[in-house]
Amino acid sequence: MAAAADRAADQNPKPRDAETHVPAAETEPEFAEGYEEDGEEEYEEDGEEYEDDEEELDGPAAAAAERERVQSVFKRLSSDPVAIRVHDVVIKGNTKTRDELIEAEVADLLRAAPTVQELLRAASVATSRLHRLDVFDAVKITLDAGPPELPGTTNVVIEVVEAANPLTGSAGVYSKPEARSWSLEGSLKLKNLFGYGDIWDASGSYGWDQTTEVGVGVYLPRFKSVPTPLMARASLSSQDWLKFSSYKIDQRDSLLRPTKGYAFQSTSQVGGLWDNKGLKFFRQEFDVRGAVPLGFYNAALNVGIGAGVILPLGRGFMNSSSPVPDRFFLGGHSSPVCSLGGLSSLLGFRTRGVGPTEARRLVPSESDSDSAASPGRDYLGGDLAVSAFADLSFDLPLKLFRDAGIHGHAFLTAGNLAKLSEGEYKNFSVSEFQRTFRSSAGVGIILPTKLFRVEVNYCYILKQAEHDSGKTGIQFSFSSPM
Repeated sequence: MAAAADRAADQNPKPRDAETHVPAAETEPEFAEGYEEDGEEEYEEDGEEYEDDEEELDGPAAAAAERERVQSVFKRLSSDPVAIRVHDVVIKGNTKTRDELIEAEVADLLRAAPTVQELLRAASVATSRLHRLDVFDAVKITLDAGPPELPGTTNVVIEVVEAANPLTGSAGVYSKPEARSWSLEGSLKLKNLFGYGDIWDASGSYGWDQTTEVGVGVYLPRFKSVPTPLMARASLSSQDWLKFSSYKIDQRDSLLRPTKGYAFQSTSQVGGLWDNKGLKFFRQEFDVRGAVPLGFYNAALNVGIGAGVILPLGRGFMNSSSPVPDRFFLGGHSSPVCSLGGLSSLLGFRTRGVGPTEARRLVPSESDSDSAASPGRDYLGGDLAVSAFADLSFDLPLKLFRDAGIHGHAFLTAGNLAKLSEGEYKNFSVSEFQRTFRSSAGVGIILPTKLFRVEVNYCYILKQAEHDSGKTGIQFSFSSPM
């Protein structure tokens, strides 16, 4: 590089066997040996006396002289612009990638540089552009000497190494806490199939909520004279429900043990719009939480209320049935304090153990044809659900428990379900709905961890209906704030 700049800067001398590289932090390009020889030949015409003196130097003296000349060249480059002109751009190493793609990406940028300093910066930008195409494993730009009859010129040599394996892929399982769902996703990419930097991809995903999606697409960094990237994609999505909107605010100071703050969540869903065989419905949920510090023993009162409704869609919808899997169910062992969306939680009751029921259909068989045992009952869920809770948390007196975050709590939970579809809305009564609220109370010890909240509770059933599955006694609860 010293001799290249030397030729453009009054032909300062440089020995043939010396080669200087620009620091990698500034740029990738290098000056080739040929540029140095050309610079030295020009110098010999004007400086034979110095050449004779140089031949007499050897050993440490020659090395010191070389260092001094290199330093002078760098000083010149850092202080004054050195004029230069790009004569040609040479591309090497591309067996599949088209020359016109590389030229379109960087040639104009390199040719526009009027000085050595600007050319070095342009070469650095050009290297980044070529790497961003994502079809090369390596890119190297070298500045070589221009034709001898054209002084002050350079040839820019671009050497690329194309991707050894054009096919790449990835797969993984991902969680979506805000939607309480998991999905299996995978993708394949085929790079530079036609040599235009084109990237073809195919992707697919399968969600635990029965949502599936497949798609194929192509990406072009440029198309003919259009300098902006172009992308085309086709996808097919199939799902049993579509969430149109969801709004969440959570200002509590902790998800595992809130002591102050508030939280609100609203979720709206529309299902079955593109499924001719399924039932169309609209589902809406609200959840509000609040935590108030009490000022003693790190005590705090958490309260919350949740409500939800599901309605069939279509002609005569109030006389239609709502889909059973999408109805609301109460019961279970999850804590109502931990996270939003706890409408289903009702401590002391079995999961899906509250609400309207019907006798389970018995399929006769030879083995139980003479059996008189009851077949049991199926829980049908409700179209309207309301639940509420109050939870008083406090520190335990032992310092060992306080240091570990183990604390106690006392709680009260209540909730109810009602059927509105199939004309049952005509029989709905607010007073009857309030009178038939199920409720439970209890105390327990909470062991918080980094991943979930463990509760050991004694639950006492205050009120339940005939066919509810509530039970007084010890209950273990494992709840995640996700």
